[in-house]
Amino acid sequence: MAYSLEYFQKSVDYIRKFVSWTPEIAVVLGSFLGPFADAIEDPVVIDYGDIPNFLVSTVPSHAGKLIFGTVAGRRVVCMSGRFHSYEGYDFEQLVIPVRVFKLLGAKALVLTNAAGAVNAAYRPGDVMVVSDHIKLTGASPLRGPNIEEFGPRFFDVSRMYTPELRRLALECAGGSGLTVHEGVYMFFTGPQYETPAEIRAARILGADAVGMSTVTEALTAAHCGMPLLCLSVMTNMAAGVLEQPLTVGEVLETAQAIAGPFSGYVKSIIGRIGEVGL
Repeated sequence: MAYSLEYFQKSVDYIRKFVSWTPEIAVVLGSFLGPFADAIEDPVVIDYGDIPNFLVSTVPSHAGKLIFGTVAGRRVVCMSGRFHSYEGYDFEQLVIPVRVFKLLGAKALVLTNAAGAVNAAYRPGDVMVVSDHIKLTGASPLRGPNIEEFGPRFFDVSRMYTPELRRLALECAGGSGLTVHEGVYMFFTGPQYETPAEIRAARILGADAVGMSTVTEALTAAHCGMPLLCLSVMTNMAAGVLEQPLTVGEVLETAQAIAGPFSGYVKSIIGRIGEVGL
């Protein structure tokens, strides 16, 4: 469909009935990373299904709630659960959350996801600060008539993953108890895991991790001019790296083990975002 500014404003107007203040930072939580939501103080919780023109998460591990509150002294809006093209949504629909955040007044976006490690030096439980991405499949979420109020028709993405926020995230890694890398994320549509041949191709192309989300949100943020940080949790080694099949159980086990330290890590980053002038 052809979206208009008014379409997104309807979501904002509904949310404003429950939250009068302006969030500084928007956070999107990936698969099995919902426990971060427990760190939000004085939460105001809104179900996705109640918000006009919003989407509904169909993935069981995604809570499907928008949570407003305070983290490390900063006012945040947090998506506990995200949307994916494999759920049946068109790429163009996946702009909705980030554009709503923009209209709500959020100044920066923090994306998190669960990913498969392509880089053989990585291990399950490691975290990767995304420096860039590769997307060779699917349409752009910005396809269709452009809405100038959000951004220009053609826009640069060379600094999409904001260098200042990446440096801050790497600084915050010390004392987190986590092993943190910086690398390239490659997008696959899913919902099936990638084949070993696809992973070999991804490695040749320069990918360090693969996943089924994040890129549509990142592109929408770049179009809106929103500073962006993305953190990928390595929940498994990608297909063919090890001589064993991939299972959801393995992903869940790793995500549950890292949820506490990772939530603390994200909280420390949010507390220091002001240091980079956002």
